[in-house]
Amino acid sequence: EVQLAESGGGVVQAGESLRLSCIASGFNHDDYTIGWFRQIPGKEREEVSCISWSDDVTWYSDSIKGRFTLSRDTAQNTIYLQMNNLKPEDTAIYYCAADVATITGWINGFISNWGHGTQVTVSS
Repeated sequence: EVQLAESGGGVVQAGESLRLSCIASGFNHDDYTIGWFRQIPGKEREEVSCISWSDDVTWYSDSIKGRFTLSRDTAQNTIYLQMNNLKPEDTAIYYCAADVATITGWINGFISNWGHGTQVTVSS
């Protein structure tokens, strides 16, 4: 059973930083893509960033490119989302998501494994 455990959300002011973590367990091989979506209640889910575990290729949405950095620790099966220069529009629940999928598949939502989410709130 795949499990994703997120941590690191919080309340910050605009311009500050946060780092989210997601520990993945239960994958028996490396052919999966893992990353972060975010969602504001009442709005559509938005893909943020992901990484293809087997070849270490990352993808970022245009809305966060240059401010957020996705990295991984292969020994700990953990990914990190370093979020710098946060803006009020980054306020959302951030979900870790992973599946045996290509980056394109992941972006298009072909995902069956989700974390419970962590709240990020950025005040102006």
